[in-house]
Amino acid sequence: MEKARIPLAKIEQELRHAMAAKKCWRCGCFQDTVNTLKASDTINATLGSQLEEAHALFEPIRYECLGCEVCWPAGAQNLAAELDPAVAEGAHCAREEPEPREGWPPLPGDYRVVRFQAPVAVCTLNSDHLVTALSDADIEGLSMVGSLHTENLGIEHLIRNTLANPHIRFLIICGEDTRKAIGHLPGQSLFALAEQGVNENMRIIDAKGKRPLLKNIRPEQVEAFRRQVKVIAQVGNDDVSALRKLIVESAGNDPGPFADAPSDVIPIPIKAAKEPGKLVLDPAGYFVVYLDRIHQRLVLEHYSNKGVLDRMFTASSAAALYVSVIEAELISRLDHAAYFGRELARAEHALQCGEDYVQDRAPGEAGPESDANAQ
Repeated sequence: MEKARIPLAKIEQELRHAMAAKKCWRCGCFQDTVNTLKASDTINATLGSQLEEAHALFEPIRYECLGCEVCWPAGAQNLAAELDPAVAEGAHCAREEPEPREGWPPLPGDYRVVRFQAPVAVCTLNSDHLVTALSDADIEGLSMVGSLHTENLGIEHLIRNTLANPHIRFLIICGEDTRKAIGHLPGQSLFALAEQGVNENMRIIDAKGKRPLLKNIRPEQVEAFRRQVKVIAQVGNDDVSALRKLIVESAGNDPGPFADAPSDVIPIPIKAAKEPGKLVLDPAGYFVVYLDRIHQRLVLEHYSNKGVLDRMFTASSAAALYVSVIEAELISRLDHAAYFGRELARAEHALQCGEDYVQDRAPGEAGPESDANAQ
């Protein structure tokens, strides 16, 4: 009996901390924990009055989980599970299945996409600064890089976003995992998932995180993820140069796209682009671009399709010219806008580097109503 009192006293203490924090009142973690403990005859028999007091503090939920380093509701739940194991399965940070969107990645998150057909993804755990540092480093073979703060909803999103891209074959886990005694441990939980998977209740086997329950994905998705990616352990490593080298080395061992994705994964179509066909004039007219070397500027002349000059613009940058053209509504076709942007970039480069510049003709073959010299 004395042994049971110790966990109960600690449970009460953790609940008091949560009840004193207004952020918990509107958090799904707190409300799930209170409801789960109330449903336990073992816990409710002793802490019933405190649980009713906690329930009275509930406000409309504004967030499912804030990813706090110390989560008092989770601490209470973990302690309660020592007295009633069923409590461990009764609460979860994510309450509703997130709605996927078309394309890749299908689910939102704290990540940056670099290249779809690259084979290496990087999870920086709680080291958010690495997301920017690695994505800005122009690393060959890097597909996406993102942080991970929770071992439930966060891992679910990571799995589904990875399965939606068969080109991802390596997952480097780096940065700092949470070290608080009752905080989230997404890194350790992710390694446990890769090594052992989940049990019949979708709990990650041997995960040390506070709520390693995957409620919004299926067992076959977990197993497909485990087959698709090779997990590379770099927890604690935040050296951008070393990680860059590892990414490039891993990409060099790319086995090719994963061919055994779950049936509900919608592939991103990759189509061969075609060369332009017949040249069609823009009803708004056409442009002539040239350099004014004396004044170190770009000159843009706009003509009607009858060959009449009606506007001129000068600027030292391509950006100033295309903004002026857009504001003046002097371009109406997307293919002409693409051609115009390319030519302005070429002209600006030539002006800055002292190279010769001759405007290219617009792409496509001239039709009977087109003037091949109009561009």
